[in-house]
Amino acid sequence: MTHDLVTALRPLLTAEASAEAYASGAEPADLEQAVWLRLLERLDAHDPPHDPPGWLRRTVRTEARRTRRTARHETPWAGDPADTAGTGEGDPELLALAAARRRALRDAVRRLPGRCPRLLEALLSPHDPTYREIAGELGISQGSLGPERSRCLGCLRRLLVPEVASG
Repeated sequence: MTHDLVTALRPLLTAEASAEAYASGAEPADLEQAVWLRLLERLDAHDPPHDPPGWLRRTVRTEARRTRRTARHETPWAGDPADTAGTGEGDPELLALAAARRRALRDAVRRLPGRCPRLLEALLSPHDPTYREIAGELGISQGSLGPERSRCLGCLRRLLVPEVASG
């Protein structure tokens, strides 16, 4: 039954994910992966959707909204937050603080479950590998890297929040 459902829904999901991806800032493959995961979770809970095409459309929109919300709240660092003067190059105290933050981040990454440590280490690599190279190294599909990265970063955030609060 699962195989038949997946086969029947695949073209609709591809079309819906492609239509929603641009507005959400996500890759269509990432949206597809997230929806397949939601479907498998429902099937695992023995709660298959009563109207699979309708459920699929709603779920694609929900995942696209979630992606937009996440993207709005995640902003890259413009610089080193410890460098309040903006000229921290060579300042031993700022260099020590930056090194301590890098160590804390790498320690937290090592404590993550599953293949998250390997994935995030690859993403943090100074060699800046492509998604294709990382997927090949980890032995997973390139399309699963985005959702996997999102899950790993969510775990990392939850792991770091108590440490930041206590520090």
